[in-house]
Amino acid sequence: MLDNIRWLGHDTFKIVGAGKIIYLDPFQLPRTAEPADIILITHEHHDHCSPADVEKIRTPQTIVIANASAAEQLAGNVRVMQPDEQTEIEGVNIKAVRAYNVNKFREANMPFHPRDEGKLGYIITVEGQRIYHAGDTDCIPEMAGYSTDVALLPVSGTYVMTAEEAAEAVRLIKPKIAIPMHYGTIVGSAEDAESFRRLVGDLCQVVILEKVE
Repeated sequence: MLDNIRWLGHDTFKIVGAGKIIYLDPFQLPRTAEPADIILITHEHHDHCSPADVEKIRTPQTIVIANASAAEQLAGNVRVMQPDEQTEIEGVNIKAVRAYNVNKFREANMPFHPRDEGKLGYIITVEGQRIYHAGDTDCIPEMAGYSTDVALLPVSGTYVMTAEEAAEAVRLIKPKIAIPMHYGTIVGSAEDAESFRRLVGDLCQVVILEKVE
């Protein structure tokens, strides 16, 4: 499955499987980006919900899934999902899960991503492989209940998990493979990804993907 997962920078991934092209949080895409069958948006912040980037890859047949706040910004066939909801699109199973902060605050008692705002991560099952895109989140208790083969986890800190917290998330989720994300564009650097790999150790295989331009 790793051969079919491409990191396009920040939290943006392209997954190919089950005859579908799936994008997660498309942001700063090249004009030549391949059209999408399914687009998944985790939440409404501009580096995750970019209407201009969605339009680059949206066709009349594209299905867009987003949380309620992001869906208000998007055109076309847009479906709203809430945490813990599940749907299937032509062989691709999509489960929405929670994404929120527990210790990252814009000001006192105001997290960047509050739990009650319904921001999302997704667990996507493609050709029998479960891929978890965490969205913008800290290490949260719900992760202990997730079952996934591949975990795409933010590692930059500031708005999301630090490398240390992402390593703790690996202990909860127990994926076979973990891929760091959310670095190199707005906050975080390649060193955060390397720190994550060191901290995870032999808990699972950590794969640091090269950004596909």
